[in-house]
Amino acid sequence: MNRLEKAVEGLESAVEARLEKENSFSEIEAEVQRMGADRARLAQEIDKSEARAEKLAEVNREVSRRLVTAMETIRAVLDR
Repeated sequence: MNRLEKAVEGLESAVEARLEKENSFSEIEAEVQRMGADRARLAQEIDKSEARAEKLAEVNREVSRRLVTAMETIRAVLDR
């Protein structure tokens, strides 16, 4: 009877350990899914930031071109 009780206790311990591992695995899997969602969100934010940076660079080039044109016009007027 003692051997049977010890065997049952061992089996219960093994089952508990297995359940803990499965629970831990589920938590890890959920964390990986959260990280995947975060990665996708961050990728979208990076894409938006890159698009905005390109637009700002474009505007900067246009402003620079206009300033050069204005300076040339002012020089031409002053040279007369």
